Amino acid sequence: MLDNLKILFHQGKQYIPDITTAELPGIFRGRPEISTEKVNEAELVDICPTNAITAGPVCIDLGKCTFCGECSFSFPNKIQFSRDYKISANERSKLIIREGINEPVELNPAVIRKEISDYFSGSLKLRQVSAGGDNSCEMELNACGNVNFDMGRFGIEFVASPRHADGIVITGPITENMAQPLQICYDAIPEPKIIILAGVDAISGGIFEGSPALNRSFLSAYTIDLYVPGNPVHPLTFINGVLELIKKRN
Repeated sequence: MLDNLKILFHQGKQYIPDITTAELPGIFRGRPEISTEKVNEAELVDICPTNAITAGPVCIDLGKCTFCGECSFSFPNKIQFSRDYKISANERSKLIIREGINEPVELNPAVIRKEISDYFSGSLKLRQVSAGGDNSCEMELNACGNVNFDMGRFGIEFVASPRHADGIVITGPITENMAQPLQICYDAIPEPKIIILAGVDAISGGIFEGSPALNRSFLSAYTIDLYVPGNPVHPLTFINGVLELIKKRN
């Protein structure tokens, strides 16, 4: 007991007391802010490797953005990445950041199914499926349960079997070889169930968008309950997004 107290005294609290107000270091790239400064928009659009940037007006699609920062390096007065990690949305269109509009990304309560807060607000078990992922998002999702972020304190946990899950978290662009296993996993989850896309690859295909090796037909067959941008996703982005999705609403 004394040894444990000594460790706590020397190291302090390792967990983040309030994950809704935690601050991240300056190297983190969160929600981009686009000024109204006039630039060569064609050159700006060409910089993006995933076609996340469009012109007239300039917009950045967080569902395609890899957060590489090349746009802000070349046009620092036009685009800056803030440290705002609360960028999850439940509508695909909400992931579009527009020129001159500096507003937070928020979920639309009107489209959240009532059964989500009714059944999952106090306990949510998720089955994570890597559908051709590169293990970056997968590692960050594992970190959600470590001593720092500890999402288990909110009743949110990953489980080994879809039979024990309330929803599915998809990472990766969904390759042809993973399309059927993904469907089998989803079918095994009892109703009601939710679908969460974590990371740019899952949301849009990322750098693999349009590849013949992908089969993303699963996404057009169901309603997506939460989009969590990032490359990879940050644990604070994921946890805050899920908490906002499942919180009790009148």
